[in-house]
Amino acid sequence: MRSGAPRSRGDDATQVSEPFGDEGPMPRSTVSPRRSHAPGTVAICHSSPVTDATSRLRRLPRPLRAFLGSFSGPGLAVALVMFAAALGPALTPRPTMYQGAAAGAAAISGYGLTVLVVWLARFVGVRPSWSPAARRRGWIALAVATVVLVPASLVVSATWQSRLREIMGMAPSEGSQPVAIVLIALVLALVFLGVGRGLRGLSRFVARQLGRVLPAQAARLGAVAIVTVLAVLFVNGTVVSGARSLLNSTFSELDIQTHARVESPTRSESSGSPDSLAAWDTLGREGRSFVAGVRPTAEIAGIVERTGADVEVTEPIRTYAGLASADGFEAQAELVVAELDRTRAWDREALLVVATTGTGWVDPGLSRTFEALWGGNTAIAAMQYSYLPSWISFVGDRGTPAEAARTLFETVRARWLELPEVSRPRLYVAGISLGSFGSQGTFASLQDVAERVDGAVWVGTPGFTPLWQELTAARDTRSPQIAPVLDGGARARWGTPSSDDAGLDLFALGEDWDAPRVVYLQHASDGVTWWSPDLIFSQPDWAREPRGYDVLPEVRWVPVATFFALSIDLFVAGEAPNGHGHNFLTEYADGFAAVATPPGWTPEATDTLREIVGTWDDADRTSS
Repeated sequence: MRSGAPRSRGDDATQVSEPFGDEGPMPRSTVSPRRSHAPGTVAICHSSPVTDATSRLRRLPRPLRAFLGSFSGPGLAVALVMFAAALGPALTPRPTMYQGAAAGAAAISGYGLTVLVVWLARFVGVRPSWSPAARRRGWIALAVATVVLVPASLVVSATWQSRLREIMGMAPSEGSQPVAIVLIALVLALVFLGVGRGLRGLSRFVARQLGRVLPAQAARLGAVAIVTVLAVLFVNGTVVSGARSLLNSTFSELDIQTHARVESPTRSESSGSPDSLAAWDTLGREGRSFVAGVRPTAEIAGIVERTGADVEVTEPIRTYAGLASADGFEAQAELVVAELDRTRAWDREALLVVATTGTGWVDPGLSRTFEALWGGNTAIAAMQYSYLPSWISFVGDRGTPAEAARTLFETVRARWLELPEVSRPRLYVAGISLGSFGSQGTFASLQDVAERVDGAVWVGTPGFTPLWQELTAARDTRSPQIAPVLDGGARARWGTPSSDDAGLDLFALGEDWDAPRVVYLQHASDGVTWWSPDLIFSQPDWAREPRGYDVLPEVRWVPVATFFALSIDLFVAGEAPNGHGHNFLTEYADGFAAVATPPGWTPEATDTLREIVGTWDDADRTSS
């Protein structure tokens, strides 16, 4: 009788005893020590070391015994460590669901990687012998470690979250719900385990078929390769396609809605007004909020009076094109330029081209600060490139944000270059989050930025942004990754808060700062900036260097686990209070005052503007 997989020399169980479990992508057949067989036959052994170790487990139903006995002891040990590590200190507090998801994902990843390593070791002939007594001791040690480590990690999780909430000025948590964390982690891990074992079963089937014509090892490798390709094709062609279709349908419906208390503007200086070339109902939900969010001129005049800026107060101009406003990015950008022509934006003192986030969102704190700085003698140009949230583009579509930002900027700048240099407005660029990524994609280098604009403010930049990566890597050796110093601050400077009470001292490196200036605003606690696939196996610089003031000193890099912890931070970073995580507000005052300095401006004026911005109600600042 043939075994379930092609048999090779050395497969006999009398030659090897597995370490408390028989999990693996392509386990080999074993001979049962309790049954006799005809010569040359092999029987599948379903006996588990657990059933030998305790009489209580013998009384469990046979399917449950088989299930428990199918686990890899080393895999479970590593999964336990990953579970505990994922519950350790992270950058931002998170709800119970996210804690459980991070722990479950880290645990099953650790288990799967360990099983893979064990299988590869067996494949190349590394087969340590384990006695029944050693296996029993291994299971007992694992059980004791689980009883100790799981409750301890849950206590640590609740403790660090409470400390971090206090540092960030957040209300105390209502409770850590440890049982819910464990259940969520367990369910998630079992779901992925089921998928993995299903693929393993398919690999066994394919290996049996290939074993009719190929040697055993070649059959196993071929089976793994075939199943991997089929799985990738299935995920890309069915799962991803279906998910994309569902998300498009869901968020396209949201895009036609309008936020509460948002009404179409009557002032001609805004797109979507009766005089506008871009109809109100084509701007998208976030575009409508942007053009309708202009503050009264009297309020802006009051700010100018307090800051003492030497500027003329007037109605700000906001131009915007939604996905439905024109057909394609080029047509949208041309429509924005037509709106700038219509509103006579070229007569203003400062023009800001903003790259939006995934849904077309422009942070109200960004736009209001820029307008307050110049007394409303400004124009802002923006356009929508998607109605999907940024995290979807963050994961699967990084080409579109840069393409849209580049198209808008190049179209606006081409028109701007046609104007007399002495009379055209100063030209600035800005963006937050995925908008920062898209905006930076317009430029090839820092020198390119300096040659084409009068300044840039980039906020909460994702860590995969090429220009940011290049400049951060080239920083002065003594400066940390969270607060780089590049060429002594000659052109670009980073603003990273050092406390809740102080502003960003962007001039700490000296007043000798070349224009055009570039400012990066970022937080040490922002997972959007510090997340990277490299976290799986590579320790980042920020994990070796002194932490930021709002990051716990206990934060450590752990392979795999830290990657999943920061992956969760991508979703919760925007829920942190202003000044932490992925939430920026008062930092805009320092950034724009340094980059787009109006006449008559003083350091005291920056302090005043920062104080004013800090009082703004951020209830409508829904990031996307």
